[in-house]
Amino acid sequence: MPVYRRRCRPALLASLSLLLACLPAWSADQKSRLRVDDYQIEADLNPHSHKISAKAKVKFTALDDLSVATFELNNALRLTKVTDANNKPLSAERVTQDSSVRIPLTAGMSKDSSTTMTFEYEGVLDSADESPVQGLKLASINDDTSYLLYAARWFPVNGYGLNRFTSTISITIPPHMVAIGSGKMTVGESAASKKAGALPGKTYTFVSDHPSFPGTIIAGVFQESKSDDAGVDLHVFFKPLHQKLAPEYTNAALKEFTYYITAFGPLPSPTLRVVELPDDTVPTASAPELAAIASRTITDKTNYRLLANTIAHQWWGNSVNPASKEDWWISDGFSRYSEAMYVEQAAGTMGMEEAVKDMSVGALAYDTVPLSSVAKLDVFSPEFQTLVTDKGAMIVHMLRWVVGDTQFYKIMRTFATQYAGKSATIADFQTIAEKEHGEKLTWFFTQWLDSTGAPEFKTKYTVYRLGNNKGFRVVGEISQDLDLFRMPVDLKIDTDGKTEEKRIEVVGTNSPFSLETFGKPRRIAVDPDDKVLKNSSEVRMRASITRGQALVQQGDLAAALTEFNKALDANKNSSLAHYRVAEVFFLQRNYQAAANAYRECLNGDGDPRWTEVWSHIQLGKIFDITGQRERAVNEYRQALQTNDNTQGAGDEARKYIQKPYEREKATPGA
Repeated sequence: MPVYRRRCRPALLASLSLLLACLPAWSADQKSRLRVDDYQIEADLNPHSHKISAKAKVKFTALDDLSVATFELNNALRLTKVTDANNKPLSAERVTQDSSVRIPLTAGMSKDSSTTMTFEYEGVLDSADESPVQGLKLASINDDTSYLLYAARWFPVNGYGLNRFTSTISITIPPHMVAIGSGKMTVGESAASKKAGALPGKTYTFVSDHPSFPGTIIAGVFQESKSDDAGVDLHVFFKPLHQKLAPEYTNAALKEFTYYITAFGPLPSPTLRVVELPDDTVPTASAPELAAIASRTITDKTNYRLLANTIAHQWWGNSVNPASKEDWWISDGFSRYSEAMYVEQAAGTMGMEEAVKDMSVGALAYDTVPLSSVAKLDVFSPEFQTLVTDKGAMIVHMLRWVVGDTQFYKIMRTFATQYAGKSATIADFQTIAEKEHGEKLTWFFTQWLDSTGAPEFKTKYTVYRLGNNKGFRVVGEISQDLDLFRMPVDLKIDTDGKTEEKRIEVVGTNSPFSLETFGKPRRIAVDPDDKVLKNSSEVRMRASITRGQALVQQGDLAAALTEFNKALDANKNSSLAHYRVAEVFFLQRNYQAAANAYRECLNGDGDPRWTEVWSHIQLGKIFDITGQRERAVNEYRQALQTNDNTQGAGDEARKYIQKPYEREKATPGA
């Protein structure tokens, strides 16, 4: 099953917490009355006119007695003909509110019976105006690059992300372009181009004979890099502008793909195609054998975390998919934690700690609905996304702490292997976890799936000196405010000698402990390595920032500013909070207030580091807008002096040193 992330403004992409602020696309239909089994699709793309003409033969099975067959289809596409298995015409009702078409079945279908239906349709795909996800361009046919993401519903779709299917997809494109998709590929001269006077063309056919979620096609002018190391059939398709970076991304993708094979077991196919997407769509997309990342995310410093998350969806989403909306964190949460696992392998414990901090903030940003009840939420809401992605990832992280590394890795591999090519529920995952662990884990899953909130630990203790040089005894208790809470927690005691650690079972609001040390205790820390999801002033501050970023994406700048000011209330010195406040003022064209906030950012705690370089760039833009070119150039030069190229900051600064920044024209009525 594919993963799609909403496009974010370039300034917001500077943080590695990009995934927190971006939303996927999928259908909310959980009780479909039919199941698509197979597609036979033929599509002609005319990039110059942005037009598609297609025919889709759909084989489907009734899951109940059926009188109307309903499919989702992009509103920009016009049905010209629908026929049944006997080639008899059928009527079709277009419902634009949910991008669907409904076809009455004259004779009806009985449960478990199967039939085929053929759709012929055409349309122009070049904007987000009629996208099934409001404001998000998911399909575009253009001379440079054409992309047809599965989420665009560019063919009749049922049970998006839940209904596995096989397919044969033939795409005809101009001869100077190449097409990338899922499955076995063949290329031939198009049938139309063989006719006298016809324009030349090539037809790419992709056959996917393992039920999954193919249906994403990307076509354009690419330069291809290949690797067959470690038995992986890896292809990297980058635009000529980024071809020099292809070797590094090829190497990173190979390491990540082979790491996941070791951790979760092999996939049906050893093929992976990494493809560059244009910047006018989602930052990432995943389909079987395909991992796509936006052009703006391809930088000199390899964006290996984003790439690792996208590749992880080959296992979590494409191989093992959620059985229902409530189980969605099997896809996004497992992929998020798989990313963290690879970060730990590549960057050590420091890298994992940073990833866990990001996940913790997302997990608690909208913690008002239990994860087991996410079906009540709008799937396009920040609440749904942060819960399934980050709280889901934190649950996996905490399970690892409860059962230990050896059992954890076995649980993950067994689950990935046993449910490869299948739908799975959280109950299925719990069953495997309990079998490998040898104990019931109902208390764990109930606590983190069916409840909200997280503990904020506090300690009080007394130190007693033991006689005869036997050391010290520490007697105290851990307190927190969740009455039903139960988790093992690591207690770390810094002493005059070596550091002591002890695992404490925290149950209820007060949990006593007693331990002995040889050296005199100096400081006691509860869960210093963030093995447990917990609250703190820092988490609350970053959660406010996360909520504010989501509001900026929704265009509610006033509410976003309120959230960012809450973050500043928690930490007046937060560079990140000041930067986000400055962004809002900049978007409102309140340039003096924006400049003041960017200055506050530069005088803050410098966390994260990228806020420095981007504050200088943004100040430079403000000076350019206000006609102070010399001051603008000075800011751009200071940006270069930071030697920080996060999200292409260096390239941005050099561009505006050469040519002054010009603001975009205001949209009428905005």
